[in-house]
Amino acid sequence: MQTENRFLDDLARLFAGAAGNVASLRHELETRLREQAERLVRGMDLVSREEFAAVEAMAAKARAEQIALERRVAMLEARLAAAEPPAPAAADGPVIPPAP
Repeated sequence: MQTENRFLDDLARLFAGAAGNVASLRHELETRLREQAERLVRGMDLVSREEFAAVEAMAAKARAEQIALERRVAMLEARLAAAEPPAPAAADGPVIPPAP
């Protein structure tokens, strides 16, 4: 019986050691992959969330200002059109001055 017990003990130790090695290998692989991914991202020159949010806010502000200016120009054009009489219609062709 001791031989069987010893055999099972050795087998259990072998599997326990293998499991420990697999866990260690997994940790090492995850670390290497994370380092590679970080190196790849750094090489792509991507922007951070904070930088993106700042640019996004600037773009939204610029768009709002553009809309406000478009409304103001339309209002001023309407006011100008109401204040001035219509301009005389131009001739169909270019105006050629008489020869001297």
